[in-house]
Amino acid sequence: MTIERDQHGFDAPAPLGHPGRLGLDPGRSIGPAVGERLPDFRLPDARGREIDFHADRGASKAVVVFYRSAVW
Repeated sequence: MTIERDQHGFDAPAPLGHPGRLGLDPGRSIGPAVGERLPDFRLPDARGREIDFHADRGASKAVVVFYRSAVW
């Protein structure tokens, strides 16, 4: 397996130019803007208990990090 590093310093077991390593098309949405309210969603926590993002955090602030996955 050959690991190649791109111009951003990201190493992956896929050759440069592979579709999984291409960037997003210009103008494509990359997620919510800073400060934008997220839609309602529920996800399990580390113990499997379902958490409602807005209801369970009350008035507390939160940070949600979205990241593009590596080539799997």
